[in-house]
Amino acid sequence: MKKKAPVKKATGRKKATRGYIKSITPKMIEVNRRREWRLDLPLKTTIEGKLPDGKKFQEKTVIENISSTGAYFTLDSGLMIGSKLNLLIDLPEKLGEGSKLKLRIGGVTVRLEKLENKGKRQGVAVKFHDDFEIFPA
Repeated sequence: MKKKAPVKKATGRKKATRGYIKSITPKMIEVNRRREWRLDLPLKTTIEGKLPDGKKFQEKTVIENISSTGAYFTLDSGLMIGSKLNLLIDLPEKLGEGSKLKLRIGGVTVRLEKLENKGKRQGVAVKFHDDFEIFPA
């Protein structure tokens, strides 16, 4: 029969040891609410969709960051939250083992950056739909 080690009672105090931070300030905490890692990967893409007035548009841009659930880029077109978009993304040749591939994926705008200046492009965050298609360029 084996003997169990006695259980120590918690005192509610932690010993101060070298290397520990004694207090955390708000500047030290970085809040990240994302569920997926984002890659800062500039990818050329064409965005297609409808403007709030119902007119169709197509605009070329570069994705600033992307994850498995969404992407962030800038546009000249004035969109609204909830706008449905289609993205046609040029994938890096390394992914296609030397072949040029494109990714077609749809999504919906979930965040828009405020426009400070008229000449500035608007930041757009898109959440992807589950369906996508990869095909040769």
